[in-house]
Amino acid sequence: MTSITADRAAALLARVRARHPLIHHITNFVTAGDVANVTLALGAAPVMAHAAEEVEEIAAQAGAVVLNTGTLTVPAVTAMVLAGRLANTRGIPVVLDPVGVGATRFRTEQVARILKDVRCACIRGNAGEIAALAGRPGGVRGVDAAGPIEDLEGLARRLARTTGGAIAATGSQDLLTDGTATVRIDNGHRLLARITGSGCMATAAVAAAAAVEPDPLAAATAGLVWFEVAAERAAEHAAGPGTFRAALIDAVAALDGPAITSRARIVVA
Repeated sequence: MTSITADRAAALLARVRARHPLIHHITNFVTAGDVANVTLALGAAPVMAHAAEEVEEIAAQAGAVVLNTGTLTVPAVTAMVLAGRLANTRGIPVVLDPVGVGATRFRTEQVARILKDVRCACIRGNAGEIAALAGRPGGVRGVDAAGPIEDLEGLARRLARTTGGAIAATGSQDLLTDGTATVRIDNGHRLLARITGSGCMATAAVAAAAAVEPDPLAAATAGLVWFEVAAERAAEHAAGPGTFRAALIDAVAALDGPAITSRARIVVA
């Protein structure tokens, strides 16, 4: 069973800031800037490279690789498969953000192509996306969850066993599992749902943690706790979604061990 605690999450953030790992993002053009800024604020180094001609060279230098399907094209998936395969051969963790999977047949087929060819250490999505990957359609509208998912824990556990990685379904309460242990996180703020890219930024945090922590469930838990504790602190200074976005980057950069240990609400079962 994983031993993730608030203290361990705080220690992992310190490790990221000491090691400054390179995170290779093949991500969508809507949120790339915010994702890069959150990666920097955490203390990691982002590189946003999606050309098939170079992704293997970039991935080989990275501490973790992020594959994000937000603005999906066939060439982008080809680049993701190339980078993911290379990362797998080098033992570099791959984090998949299956944005909008289940919303269209094309997205579902392309994400299946990625999962067929790339072993992912962690998959982070909303509840609808995780349900769709587990074979239960109808939970996604556009790129958002369409509503509550029945037996989300059972679906996530089965998906974790199928993929061999950790699964993180984020929402008002996050549910994470590696198929054996289950973790629930009660941090975050409602303003995260009022800005674009909050899920993509959360995935970037998971990747930064995965670059320094080999246990994928512990890494996913730590990354989400960092990001969501920062969101809580940002909301205290925000007048609305616009100022919240700016305050969120500042809060991630200012995040420290005491803030994590005093605010983290993690339950492991």
